[in-house]
Amino acid sequence: MSSAGSARRFFPLSPFLQRGEGWGEGRGARQTEIAPHPYPLPTRGERGHPVFHRSIRVESLRVALLWCMGFSGAFVFIEPGPYEIMGLLTMLVFASSGLSLRAGVAPLALALIVINVGYASSVVQVSDQTKPVTWVLISIFLALTGIFYAAMLGTNPQRRLELLLRGYVLGALVASAVAVAAYFHLLGGKSELFLLYSRARGTFNDPNVLAAFVVLPGLLMVQRMLAGRVISGVPLLLLLAALFLSFSRGAWAQFAFAAALLMILSFLTSRSGTARIRILIIAVFGVLAVAGLVTVLLSSGKVSDLFSERAALELSYDVGRYGRFGRYGLGADLALEHPFGIGPLQFADRFTEDPHNTFLNEFMSGGWLAGLSYSALCAVTLVMSTRLLFVRTPWQQVYHVLYAAYVAVIVESIFIDIEHWRHYFLILGALWGLMAASRAYALERAPVRVARERGSLNRRH
Repeated sequence: MSSAGSARRFFPLSPFLQRGEGWGEGRGARQTEIAPHPYPLPTRGERGHPVFHRSIRVESLRVALLWCMGFSGAFVFIEPGPYEIMGLLTMLVFASSGLSLRAGVAPLALALIVINVGYASSVVQVSDQTKPVTWVLISIFLALTGIFYAAMLGTNPQRRLELLLRGYVLGALVASAVAVAAYFHLLGGKSELFLLYSRARGTFNDPNVLAAFVVLPGLLMVQRMLAGRVISGVPLLLLLAALFLSFSRGAWAQFAFAAALLMILSFLTSRSGTARIRILIIAVFGVLAVAGLVTVLLSSGKVSDLFSERAALELSYDVGRYGRFGRYGLGADLALEHPFGIGPLQFADRFTEDPHNTFLNEFMSGGWLAGLSYSALCAVTLVMSTRLLFVRTPWQQVYHVLYAAYVAVIVESIFIDIEHWRHYFLILGALWGLMAASRAYALERAPVRVARERGSLNRRH
């Protein structure tokens, strides 16, 4: 690949390519005197400069590490695991080679810091226990990954996010393939390693986490199908098979809700009637295909039996004084009595099970400080991200995917604990990073729109 071609692929990479701050529109972007292309290619002399080539190599390393970080998130048997190792390495490389935090993502960073201050204050009560202390340390690391994802999209957002999500999708496909194969005992004696209580968990330690992890890749495949890439339905079926065989009711609802929201957003922002018709057709055939997949899976006796058991709105552990919903009331009373919380992982010691409600668990694990900060972060993120849904950017489609995934996971967090879901922080950080990028892009394109409007008025007169 030539130096010019590399520059187009990995802009901006060096001081030579940073003459203008902004976000490229991709191929065919027009350049005007009012708003020159935000990433001008270097001159012939600059392309021969060793700094330019070194910057190309550094950015290649960065995006490769992002791919590995996304891929390693699919393997969570222990804590810390491969994701923590790759994440730490990736963040160190970015920090040492240049990483800044834009003002637009400062609220995210502040909220995550305050939440972890709450954790640290609360864990003092049980500091003699190893597991709560380890839990807090992992929480701090995951918060750093969320801030990192937002910060690294401040430069070269399209390429970096593309490589990160490519790794994520491949990891999800591997985990899904292992889960499906293990469920039908195609892996021989090793199959039981990837199952838990007759539910597929794949390369995760919990079927619920596997199911939630494959939602974002599934939405990306749905988005590609809505754009006309019907072949993306093949990997989507594999992801949905793993999702179904995990028998996670929350994840089933999460995907259905997020996919419906994504289709609505795609329909509303489509530029042509033809695209809207295509979306409707794909939606209809997609529902039929999913129904067919479920029918095939239910043809297995053990799948049908477990589905009959899990498909109920309320299971035995959901009801009663110490059931899932009963614990919500008990936990709320406890939160009012303990401003600093009761310490991480202590709720189960009192009520036999974890809270299974992230909002409640924040108050239990980090006191009022963490509980109120988490609630505020959710509210601010939802409001600010919704305002940017209809801003035309080169990454608008991916933004819609991340938005739908975030809204769905926050809704699911009412019924399950998501504090240590790696992909939650990826979604949160990437959404905030694209929010900042979208605002900057809209501001930089404003002079161009004004110039075009003036030119159009002048031609009329």
